[in-house]
Amino acid sequence: MDRSVHTMNTLFEQLGLPGEDSYIDQFIRTHTLFSQKIRLDEATFWSASQASFIKESLDNDSDWSEVVDELNVQLHS
Repeated sequence: MDRSVHTMNTLFEQLGLPGEDSYIDQFIRTHTLFSQKIRLDEATFWSASQASFIKESLDNDSDWSEVVDELNVQLHS
């Protein structure tokens, strides 16, 4: 199993999104989740495959889970 350390940039690329810092910053500003009750993988702005990847990463404590957790915190801030 690959236990590489992933970054926010590589997470966005894995999700099929641009991985540039400016895009990530803009994404976080425009997709803030205002309720802690909204799970990250249930946010309406993800495609089905993106939501599935996020859910599986967290459920399976994959090597992506740390950076997915980081994104979750940033979107809920």
